[in-house]
Amino acid sequence: MPHAQTTIRKPDMQALIDIILPVFLVIGAGYLASWRGLLKDNAVDGLMGFTQTIAIPCLLFRGIWQLDLGQHFEPALLISFYTGALLSFAAGMIGARVLFRRDWEDSVVIAFACLFSNSLLLGLPITERAYGEDALAGNYAIIAMHSPFLYAVGITSMEIARAHGNDLRKVPLTIVKAMARNALVIGISIGLVFNLAGVTLPDPALQALDMVTRTAIPAALFALGGVLWRYRPEGDMLTVLFVCAMSLGVHPGVMYLMGQGFGLGTDALRSGTITAAMAPGVNAYVFANLYGRAKRVAATSVLLATGLCLLSSWVWLQILP
Repeated sequence: MPHAQTTIRKPDMQALIDIILPVFLVIGAGYLASWRGLLKDNAVDGLMGFTQTIAIPCLLFRGIWQLDLGQHFEPALLISFYTGALLSFAAGMIGARVLFRRDWEDSVVIAFACLFSNSLLLGLPITERAYGEDALAGNYAIIAMHSPFLYAVGITSMEIARAHGNDLRKVPLTIVKAMARNALVIGISIGLVFNLAGVTLPDPALQALDMVTRTAIPAALFALGGVLWRYRPEGDMLTVLFVCAMSLGVHPGVMYLMGQGFGLGTDALRSGTITAAMAPGVNAYVFANLYGRAKRVAATSVLLATGLCLLSSWVWLQILP
């Protein structure tokens, strides 16, 4: 059965501004509120905590639960997207080690920033505003694997780097424990179980779930602005620019070229490329903070790449069919 296609006229310049700018205005509002002291650090942390542990997992649960797994889990889409991600990770690791003379632990953090695109807070709203809600199936297919797979890559690499060749038997258990505590992974897993089991919920529960999920993206974007103010740019700009090039150029470039080679449908190509073209998410800083390595590079990369994403998103939306 052929995949349904969302046929929408390519947006002109004004339409692209209308699509992209509101997302960054919400981020900017959070940034401004933190800068002017209207939102204290503990309030930002509380808001981000709510979105990361409650609202976004609920959004992912709802999206995966109602996703047609047989139709939208296209192997070609996932192979294209994650090949681009892994190549960016490898290039980030080599670049950090060889070009910038970082030790292996710093190199893993820098590579993780190249790897982890902001699929939720930027990829979802920009794709939805550009192509409509019906075009998000590919986004959800990517997101279903995004946190579990990419965190597994990052944690595995870091634990190997930290072990220095000693007792690598503990690495698998460390990965399992980290995945089991990740709220995004939990939301995705429950959604997958509900999907496969055909579970339904009563209308009051669905309406309550919808009330929570509607807050997820705007609240998280606002909180992201506050986080970016806290970790504003400081030094290491060549390394940061390298991360931006991998995240905003190499990853979506590989995704787009491989998608074209596989003959992906329009919706899948749009979802994959736009998601790949997003700046490193806050998770890049969370990962750096978790291990206490290259935190300044991670935070500055998130901030600068998020700003550059306004331009790069416009470029990719022009290139895409």
